[in-house]
Amino acid sequence: MRMHIRCLDELIETTDLQIYTCLTAENDVLERLMTIPGVGQQSAEVIVSEIGTDMSKFPTAHHLASWAGICPGNNESAGKRYSGRIRKANNNLKTALAQCAKVNALRRGTYLNAQYYRIAARRGPNRATIAVAHTILIIAYYIIRDGTEYRELGDNYFDELKKEAVVSRSINRLKALGYEVSLSVPETV
Repeated sequence: MRMHIRCLDELIETTDLQIYTCLTAENDVLERLMTIPGVGQQSAEVIVSEIGTDMSKFPTAHHLASWAGICPGNNESAGKRYSGRIRKANNNLKTALAQCAKVNALRRGTYLNAQYYRIAARRGPNRATIAVAHTILIIAYYIIRDGTEYRELGDNYFDELKKEAVVSRSINRLKALGYEVSLSVPETV
C-alpha cells in the first residue's frame, strides 16, 4: 500500500511539473487574472487551461459565457417565465468560477461583493453565485483579450450609478417612519 501511495505521489508531482511548464508561457495572463477579487492561482490556471488565451474564437464575451454554460437562462413563453436553469457545459470552469464567486460573497468592499448581495437579496444565494461567476468570466475575457488588469469599481458603484434614486428612496423611507426631511447640498470649498 505504501509503495502504491509513493507511486501515486510521484505521478502527482510529475503531472504538477508538466502543468507548471505548460503555464509558464502564460504567467503574465495568470498574474492579471489573479487581480480579480476571489481569483487565486488555481482558479486562474483553470480559467486559462479551459478557455485558452486566444479570444478570437469568441466574437463577444457573451459568446464565451454561453459556451461555458454560465450565462443566465431565459425560458419564457406567452409571457409566462419558466425555469431559467443554466446549461450543462464545462463543469471544471463552472466549478472554479462558482468558487471564486463564493469567495467574493465573503470579501467586503468590492464591486463583486456588492453585486452578490444585491442579487442574493432578491433572487437567493445560488442565483447570485452564478451571476457573479458570469461577471468574473466576462471580466476574464476582457483581461485576456485586451491585456489589461482588473479595475475595481468599489462597493458603492451601484449607489453612485443611480444617486438620485437612492436619495429619493431614503427620503421616502424616512417620511414613512414619520420624520420630516429637508435636504441641502454642502458647498464645496
